[in-house]
Parts: sequence; structure tokens; C-alpha cells
Amino acid sequence: MKIAFHGAARTVTGSKHLITLKNNTQILLDCGLFQGMGQVTDKLNGYFGFDAKKVTYLVLSHAHIDHCGLLPRLVGEGFEGKIFCTSATMDLARILMMDSAKIQMQDAEFSNRHLKPGQEKEEPLYTDEDVIKAVSQMKIVEYEEDFEIEPGIRLQFTDAGHILGSAAVHLTITEDGKSTRVSFSGDVGRYGDLLLKSPQQFSQADYILMESTYGDSLHKDLEPIENMLYEIINNTCNIKKGKVIIPAFSVGRTQELLYALNSLELKHKLPDVRYYVDSPLSSKATEILKNHPEVYNNGVKETLKIDHDIFAFKGLRFVETVEESKALNSDPRPCVIISASGMAEAGRVKHHIRNNINNQKNTILMVGYCEPSSLGGRLIAGQKVVDIFHDDYDVKAEVRSIKSMSAHGDYEDLLKFLSGQDPEKVKQLFLVHGEYEVQQNFATRLKEHGFKHVAIPEYHQEFELD
Repeated sequence: MKIAFHGAARTVTGSKHLITLKNNTQILLDCGLFQGMGQVTDKLNGYFGFDAKKVTYLVLSHAHIDHCGLLPRLVGEGFEGKIFCTSATMDLARILMMDSAKIQMQDAEFSNRHLKPGQEKEEPLYTDEDVIKAVSQMKIVEYEEDFEIEPGIRLQFTDAGHILGSAAVHLTITEDGKSTRVSFSGDVGRYGDLLLKSPQQFSQADYILMESTYGDSLHKDLEPIENMLYEIINNTCNIKKGKVIIPAFSVGRTQELLYALNSLELKHKLPDVRYYVDSPLSSKATEILKNHPEVYNNGVKETLKIDHDIFAFKGLRFVETVEESKALNSDPRPCVIISASGMAEAGRVKHHIRNNINNQKNTILMVGYCEPSSLGGRLIAGQKVVDIFHDDYDVKAEVRSIKSMSAHGDYEDLLKFLSGQDPEKVKQLFLVHGEYEVQQNFATRLKEHGFKHVAIPEYHQEFELD
């Protein structure tokens, strides 16, 4: 048995990990888009490093686009196998992939309208038809179900607590009478998340693929999230009379923000300003989350007893049309704008930042992980001048961040996730989904906790599994 790492290797995005059995059965774990990688992003997304037609099965950990976003391209290149995922992941992946296809098609159309003589016509990575076909190949496997993919290959999902439907993947593969257990963490969530249940413990594994996005960080903020939101919104909107711009992923982060703001209203502490969610995708994702109350933690379930809609509060409005979105930039009144994408690399939020970054009354509030080279990453790093749509802008707005709103666990969460494992029985632990320096630091910490065999795979590197 072999495993090769064709994405999220010494970087955070583009999740693709390919297991090849002795009989040439191939199991691909995730098939995600690379994001925020600068000029090489398109090149990375255009080359898998393996033959899509030869992949037998795909197991999808969750619906974030850096884990599912190249599924339609895989299908377009000839993958015809089943895609195994949880029911909530299927619901979310459908809307996220369709949105991604729409963006791909629109970008290609725009580029082709401005072609110079001799330039090659641009093609989208995939189309909405590829998305429809990919969804048709999805097969739902519920949490903790012992599912036989085929004789000799069994699959089980456990709750990873990262976003709605997110799962850690556990494969038991039997070859020549010997069973090997391979576990892939997917993305690991927080213990004590605002909305979701904590990540589950899992049975002993022989090999572990472990995410390491925050492998050298602690997310602890001195104040609870609600208090920090109140302070930032009140200071910006009521005192400085400015706007708060919050880049937030449509799935997960936006709903956490809405829940926290709703909690402020229940405590009669919500600042009386206008709140806009400027992302049609966020609106759809919020409705899907409402349809899956089984993922809520006990605290949310208690809140539901006194408030039937935990994502709605006074002053909230979901913005749908482009015209409404543009109108926000010409409206001088203080407000809070929550908009995608979370790294501020694309989407409507990039326009909002461009229109508000040079006014010291305003605040740009970052609430999640950003690739260092992304616009969000550059703002967090404290750059005083940033490039937006090929123009330089002075950063005069205040830039703030709430570290504890990350949907990724910090190193304490990651170690707790692994605490049910006997390190002596883990033959190899592979670190994926992290920046290389962070992974090196986390590898040292893991070795201190008894995991002797820790590898940090390179892009396209292949390993033999005993």
C-alpha cells in the first residue's frame, strides 16, 4: 500500500491524498482547490499529479472549497467512482461547488472578452454540469457507521467539529490477510466551539494524516468573543461613526458571527446599528445549518429553547443583488458588513475593503485563518500599503483580529484530538495542511508527546505503508 500527497503538502490548501492498494484500487482523500497561493494558484489547480480515470473511490472529509473544490474537475477528467461523505457535507458541497463553478465560468468569460490577438482562449476549471455530475456520484455515510466500501475496505466517519458535516476519516484496509487502519483528521475543530459539538475521539490507528494549520499557535483571547465584538462594533460604529468590515467564510464563520451577535441581543447588549450579510452563499449555508440541528452542541440547544432563530436579530439584513452590495459603499451610515471570502482574496468583501481601507474611522476585523500571501494575511501582518485589484492602497483603517474564532483547532486542540491514541502503536504520523515552519514546530511538540515517527510530506511525495 502506498500514499501520495498531491495537495496541502507544506501548505494549507488543495487537500488531495491518494492511497493506492496492491491491486491498484485507488482511494482519494479530498479533492480541494488551492487558494491564495499567488501567481502559481492556477497552475497548481490545473494539474492533479495523478490520472483521474484511475481513481476508484473518493472520501470527502468536509465541504470547504479547499477540500472539495476540484471534485467537479476530477469528474470532468474521467473519475466515475463513488464520493463518500456525510449528509450535511453533501448539502453544503453542492452549493459551494456550484458557486465555485459560477465564478470559474464568469472569470473565463470576462478574460475571453478582453483577449488580445494571438492570446489563447481561457477555459474554466469546470462548469455547473460537472458539479451536477459530481453530486450525483455522492453516497451518504453517517457518523460512526461501519460502512463497507468493498470487501477489504471499510470506512467510518467521526465528527471533527470543524464545520457542519465535517468528519475525520477512518479506513480499515485488509490486504493479504493483514488489516491496516489509516485515519485522516480532515480539519479539526475547536473544543468548546460556539455552535458545534467537540471533535470525537477515534480508535487506534496505524497511520495518521494530521492537519497542522495552527500547530504552533494558541487561540486564547483574553475576552469572550461576544465582548470583543461588542467593543469593536461600539467603538467603530457608535463612537467613530465608521464601518466594520468582516471578511468571513460563507460556511461556518458567518454563522458563528450571527450566533454571537444574536447572543448579544438576547443580553440586550447589541449595538443599535445596521448589520449586513453580503453573500448569497452565506444565506444558503445558514439555511442548510438550520436544517441540521443534530450538529449543535448542548449550549446552542439550550438557546433554541428561548429563541427559535439563533441566526437572526434586530437590524440584520441579507444582501442578495450586486446593486445592493454596491450601494453599501456609497452609504455613509455606520454599519457592520459580513462578507465572503474569509481570506479577502475574492468576492464582494474585497470591494468593501477597497472602499473603506483608507478611512481611519473604519475597522477591518479578521476572524479566521489567512494564507500569508492573501490580502487578509497581508493585513494581519500589518502591511501599511496593500495591493487591491492592481492598485496600491494605504491601510488607514484599523485592522483587528479575533483569533479564537478560528474553526481550526490550535495545538492544544490538536493534541487533545490525538490523546486517545497510543503513540507507540502509530507507525507514522504525516503532517498535512500547514505552513512548513509551523509543521516543523508541531512535529517537535508531537515527538515530545511520544509520537516518534512524524513526517512532513513534500508536494507529490509518495510513501510505502507497511
